[in-house]
This record gives sequence, C-alpha cells and structure tokens, in this order.
Amino acid sequence: MRAILKWLIDTRRNQAPQRKSGNTAFSNYVAISPDLPVNKAELNRTFSDMSDLIIREFTVKKSETQAMVAYLSGLTDRNGLNNNVLYPLMIEGTMDADPIQLVSLGNVKTAVTWNQVELSILSGESVLFVEGRQEAYLLETQGWPQRSIEDPQIETSVKGSHQGFVETGEQNIAMIRRYIQHREMKSKQMVVGTRGQSLVTLLYLADVIHPEVLQELEDRIAQVDIDAILNTGELAEFIEDNPYSPFPQFLTTERPDAAASQILQGRIAVVVDRSPGVLIGPATFISFMQSVDDYSTRWPIASFIRLLRFMAFFIAIFLPALYIASISYNIEIIPLKGILSVGEYRARVPFPPLLEALIMEITLELLREAGIRLPAPIGQTVGIVGGIVIGQTAVQAGFVSNMMVIVVALTAIASFIIPSFDMVAAIRLIRFPFMLAASMFGIIGIAVGAMTLIIHLIALESLGTPYGSPFAPMRYSDWKDFFIRVPIWKMVSRPKLTRAVQSRRQSINRPKGDPK
Repeated sequence: MRAILKWLIDTRRNQAPQRKSGNTAFSNYVAISPDLPVNKAELNRTFSDMSDLIIREFTVKKSETQAMVAYLSGLTDRNGLNNNVLYPLMIEGTMDADPIQLVSLGNVKTAVTWNQVELSILSGESVLFVEGRQEAYLLETQGWPQRSIEDPQIETSVKGSHQGFVETGEQNIAMIRRYIQHREMKSKQMVVGTRGQSLVTLLYLADVIHPEVLQELEDRIAQVDIDAILNTGELAEFIEDNPYSPFPQFLTTERPDAAASQILQGRIAVVVDRSPGVLIGPATFISFMQSVDDYSTRWPIASFIRLLRFMAFFIAIFLPALYIASISYNIEIIPLKGILSVGEYRARVPFPPLLEALIMEITLELLREAGIRLPAPIGQTVGIVGGIVIGQTAVQAGFVSNMMVIVVALTAIASFIIPSFDMVAAIRLIRFPFMLAASMFGIIGIAVGAMTLIIHLIALESLGTPYGSPFAPMRYSDWKDFFIRVPIWKMVSRPKLTRAVQSRRQSINRPKGDPK
C-alpha cells in the first residue's frame, strides 16, 4: 500500500512544474487528489517534522462520507473549529446535505493545488478534504496569540485617542476604517517574502491620491525579494528613495488617528501584518514635526509648541558644536565675563573640548539605551540617578566642566521634544559630525556643515515628493501648517506637497455667532 501511495505522489509531482524554495523542491502546483490517503501522505511530506500539525479524520454523519481536516494547532482557533466545522459535520449531518454546506463559517474558499493548501495552513486556516473531491476547502479559523489594543507607548497624546496599533493587520485596518467611513477608502493587498510571507496592505483615498505616487509605491514593494519582512522598518529600507540618508523618508506611526489624518491629506498608509507600526508616505521634513495634539488644542498653543520643536531641532544639532567652536577657535564671541567663568570651570579639565563633549555625549547615549532596554521602573531609575550621579561625579573629578554638563543636558531635553522617534535618532547621529567639524574649523566648519545639511534636505525625496517642501520648493499655501498652525477652518485645501488629485477638503463654514 505504501508503495502505491508513493508511486501516485511521485507521478503527480513529475507531471507538475517544480518550484524551488531554498535548497528544497516543493510540488506546490500538484493537483489535490480525490483519495484521502494520498492527501494525508502529501500533508505529512509537505509538513514533515512539524509536531504542531494536526490531521483529524472523521466520518460525516448519516451520509457516511469520509473527510479530513488539517491545521496547525498554535495558529488555529480550536474552539471555533470544533463548534463551526467538526460539530456540524459529525453530529448534525443529514443524508442529502453537501458536507460543505454544514460548515457554519462566513467565508469558505476552494483550493485545487497544494500551493494554496500550504499557504492556507501556514497562515492559520484549516483545510477540509472530502473523499471523492479533487479540491480542498479553506476555512477561516485563524486564532493565533495576540495582545489586546492598548495605549500607544511612544506616541503619547494628551487629548487624542488612546488606541494603538497591534500586531494583527486586520485589526489595524479596522481601526483606521473607523475614522474614515467612506466608499473611496480603498485597500490593496500585496505579499512580500518567500519563506515568511507578510501581507502588506495599502490604504488610501482613491479619489484623492495621485495615481503616480500609488503606482510608484506598488512597484517598489513588488520588487522586494527577501525571505521575510518582520517589521515595517525592514520594508522602509527597501522602498525609500535614498537608503544612505540619516533622515527617515517614511513616517512611522502607532496611532490609528494619526494614520487616518495623513490619509485624509492625500498620503498612503502601508500596513504590514505582524507589525504594530504603520508606514506613511510620501513624507516630508515637516511631517516629523507635526503631532496629533497639534490639531486637538487651540491653534495659538499648537503654533507655539511647533515653534519650540523647530528651536529644539537646531539646539539638539548645533549646541554642542557651538560650545566646542567657541571654546577652541572663536573665543571672541563669548563676553568677557563669560570667558572668565568658562576659564575658571575648565581650569581643572585635562581634555580638549571635543574629547570632553564626546565623553558626555557617549555617556548620555549609553544611559538612554540602558533606560530603554531595562524594565520600565528600573529604566527610569537608572536614567535619572545615573545622569545625576555621573554628571556630578565627573565635574567633581575634573573630567568635564559644569558648562559641558549644562550643554549636554539642554541637548538631551531638546531632542526629547521632537515627536518622531526616527527623526530623533537621525538628530543624535548628525550631532557628532558637527562636533568634529567645529573642533577642526570652528564656526566656519559649522556653517559649511549646515549648508551641506540644507542641500541634502532639499535634494532628498520621498516617493518622488520633495522632502523640503513647502520650504523648497516654496509653496506658500502650505505654510498654513508649517512653522505655525492656523485655525483648522482656514485649511480649505489639502497640502500641495502630497500632489492630491482632489485638493479641496472643506469649506469655510465656521459659524460667526450672534454678535452682542
């Protein structure tokens, strides 16, 4: 009997085209057999050495039809399988009823090749085989472990929503659709990965998004050839315009309200299954300076906070470099009393300003990373106590000056104000080349570095959209939401930088009230 089964499997394998995955050939396009023993043998061969594969053979009640269901125990909701599939077939079956009509599931698909069966089982579905039928039925019984919806951990908000994305793509899409309940809200699915296939979904407004932007993003994702995509950060590296730039070219968010707001402006949200972050593109520099709270607070307050962010951006990049330049080369820019004070503090410091700054900046980065990796209560304690103890001890020991501790502390506080974690990481990296340029050429080095940085920002693009817009190129109509945020009722049009087909998003319908 075993020899006959092996001969049948080998015959079908030789008659179908072969596809290689790694070093093993799989007969993914072999047709499904009407004989259950042959299908069972093929299942055991395809999913060999997989202890969590469950194959349950049973008889449909009254009709006496032999059937078999296969699934992976860790990815399947066994209660749903028992109640909606096995119980109706084994207990409630009737003589004339088609077995598949007894399954009480909302969506049942049909598969005719083993490629479909393999992908279905690996994605958490159950596969039903019925004796005498050369097809299998794919049952949506997914039930993998997942966490509940919680408050976002990184993008905290005072007045915004307290729901954050999770690791299930379907739930993330549903949360975004709750904010945009319109028929033009479209979703397009793509699959990335050859071994661990990740479902990537593009969400956009069909009557708003520019077709060229959408097509460009689809083409880039389709060209990704990798074993598996584990998170959105990996996908962003494959599809960004300039992979060597320190600046992020896709906005990553864990908030459904932020994603919905970007879609309404004419952008595309990229939802990657198994990742709690959603990519937004095209992105510009100003996108990383905006926050959800900017639109839930009064516009004067939101404008003031945004100006603080721009100020913090320059402080976080240039302040250590300016300190080094003023101490090493351009001492004349410091007032006389300031020179005496700095000289008094630096009299005991044996290191040059560059080495002094590097010691403190690297120490700060070590404390920052330690606070992230350790458990939350311990991490906060290490960050606060470590910063105070190390700073005070370093000053008393004469390794650094009091002024250097103040500069590093202001730099750290300024970097914390930026709402985007990816932009903060870029600022932390850019700070060091400016410190080196300041130690070698003083203010001139900082000026040359600043011009180089501006040129890079102007030349950078995201999905073909200028990264420096609306500053370069100049689009004055978009300045309503640039350095400051004007009242929302004045933002009649969508930002031109998104190249939205339908630019108008509202009318000036603010009620004037009843004047007294």
